[in-house]
This record gives sequence, structure tokens and C-alpha cells, in this order.
Amino acid sequence: MSYTQEDIWQMLEQVSDPEVPVLSVVDLGVVRKVEIIDNIVEIDITPTYTGCPAMGAIEMGIKFLMIEKGIKCKINLVLSPAWTTDWMSECGKKKLKAYGIAPPQYDGFDDSVLFSTPKGIICPHCNSTNTLLISQFGSTACKSLYKCLDCLEPFDYFKCHK
Repeated sequence: MSYTQEDIWQMLEQVSDPEVPVLSVVDLGVVRKVEIIDNIVEIDITPTYTGCPAMGAIEMGIKFLMIEKGIKCKINLVLSPAWTTDWMSECGKKKLKAYGIAPPQYDGFDDSVLFSTPKGIICPHCNSTNTLLISQFGSTACKSLYKCLDCLEPFDYFKCHK
């Protein structure tokens, strides 16, 4: 059976991020390129940060999907350029918010976390900006832990990476 690049991209929507299962690897932006060369699908993936423990599971998820579809594939781990939250889809950001994780809210790295008071992150539960940074690291290294001072709910914020 013959597949197009578009078919492969659509199939990859079925592979979830193991750390945030509401997101596909396409939503997350870790799938960088799909090529079909001599009936072998080559897929480039980029980790959200170097050493991300989820990359092994993502690679296996992609391989299992391709095997299930009878497709030969090669997966390349590409470290440059480095992943950025700009690569996340708008749909993925909406899925994060609906899941209770505040999506990246600023263009690029928020250096206020190092040099001044962090910017108010919008609470994914009540949309308040009256929030407080509790820890630079949340449930995973790519998220920070916040608390909303209005609804009192804790929540993860998916940090901006540039």
C-alpha cells in the first residue's frame, strides 16, 4: 500500500505525548519532518529539551504505529535547531488549557523568572491572572507549578522555550 506525506502526518496525530497524553506529537511540534524515500518513511523528531525522558516513548509510539500500518520507517533524532514552544500547534495549546495546563503565553523565554517578578500566568481553570509561581519545576521539567489566588487551584504552566 502506498502512503503520502500527508497520510503519514495524519497518522502521527494518533501518537500521544506520554507526559501530556491529550497532545499528539504533531500538536507538540516534536515531529519536524516526514519524507518518503525509496518506500521508507523517514521521520525527524526533536526533543522539547535535551535529555527529555519522553523521547524514547515517543519514538517507540511512532515505530509501533508504522509497524501496525505495515510501513517501514526510520526515525532521526534531530537536536538542531532546538525545539521551541513556537512549534506547538494552536490546537495543541487549546488542548493543554482544556486539560488544566496553562499553555505557553509569551513569545519566547520569559526572563522575568530570573531577574524580577514573574509575569502573571493565566489560570487554565478560571482565566485569572492573579497567580503565583510556586516552583520553577512542575510535574515535568518543561513545566512550572503555579497556584491561582482566585480559584485556589494549583496548575502546571508549560514554560516558553526559545
